Amino acid sequence: MGMPVEERTEIMMAIGNHDENTGTAISDISAALILADKSDVHRNRVLNTNLATFEIHDRVNYAVTDAELEIDSKDRKIILNLTIDTKICPVLDYFEIFMDRTMMSKYAAKFLNIWFELVINHTKLL
Repeated sequence: MGMPVEERTEIMMAIGNHDENTGTAISDISAALILADKSDVHRNRVLNTNLATFEIHDRVNYAVTDAELEIDSKDRKIILNLTIDTKICPVLDYFEIFMDRTMMSKYAAKFLNIWFELVINHTKLL
């Protein structure tokens, strides 16, 4: 790879610490990985498009018609802006499966000394 062992170690530690059950931000790299990974929700993640066979993860991901992770460097914040089609699932279903990920993102942003905002259907929730 040609990468110094210290850099490889930091990347491995970031990967090992991004699990929402046991992980936490331990470095700038791990915080960035958490923010990127935990905000990955969108319709294009659903391979099976048969709504009749959806389980909650499929239904929530399919309901997200637009997802943007915006960085506002001037105000030192990162904004996860989602559009959820509530005809497919209620916003509460999003929180049922994404609450741990949302809180992990909040703490990862705090590690970076920035603010994390969650906006769903034009409503700021965090």
